[in-house]
Amino acid sequence: MRHYEYEKDGAEIYRQSFGTIEAEADLSRVPAALRPVAIRMIHASGQIDLLDDLAWSPGLADSASAALQAGAPILCDARMVASGIIRSRLPRDNDIVCLLGDPRLEDVAARLRTTKTAAAVELWRPRLAGAIVAIGNAPTALFHLLEVVAEDPSLKPAAVLGIPVGFVGAAESKQALADNDLGLEYLVVRGRRGGSAVTVAAVNALCGTDGRTG
Repeated sequence: MRHYEYEKDGAEIYRQSFGTIEAEADLSRVPAALRPVAIRMIHASGQIDLLDDLAWSPGLADSASAALQAGAPILCDARMVASGIIRSRLPRDNDIVCLLGDPRLEDVAARLRTTKTAAAVELWRPRLAGAIVAIGNAPTALFHLLEVVAEDPSLKPAAVLGIPVGFVGAAESKQALADNDLGLEYLVVRGRRGGSAVTVAAVNALCGTDGRTG
């Protein structure tokens, strides 16, 4: 049998991984409350320079933490985001909501002439006010969220993690969130990068989890 020399101890892998991040990443511009979030997002992406594209509103950490402690739901654009959140460590057994697969979506998407992922934002309306929104895949969902809140400011969520990945609309939707005049607290990765793993890492860090993997 062929053998390779590699680290097999999970705790040591974890220690070395986060030690490397802390040694190589300049976290000086990141507020203390967001440093664990930034570190875990870097870990999830394997890219130290992700930090260069990270942007946030000043009240993001406090608003997200207060909402989670109050039992706010976490509204997710994709099943991969929803499934990655560590439920056992949520502070108030918060609901994790992903409505892809809901039978109403086809009709809503046809009426709005948009994607099913964006149509799902329409179905979030009853739970959107004060919620945590985690968008890791669909720029259309992020754009439509901004449209919904602009139409009805009473639906403003507590925090929006807008981190969709892709080549069409991803950079633009995140820039629109960062430039919003709606009072939305936000966290984004500017440009094309993002995705489920990075978004989940941010949510878990805000929940106080460490997302350890081996």
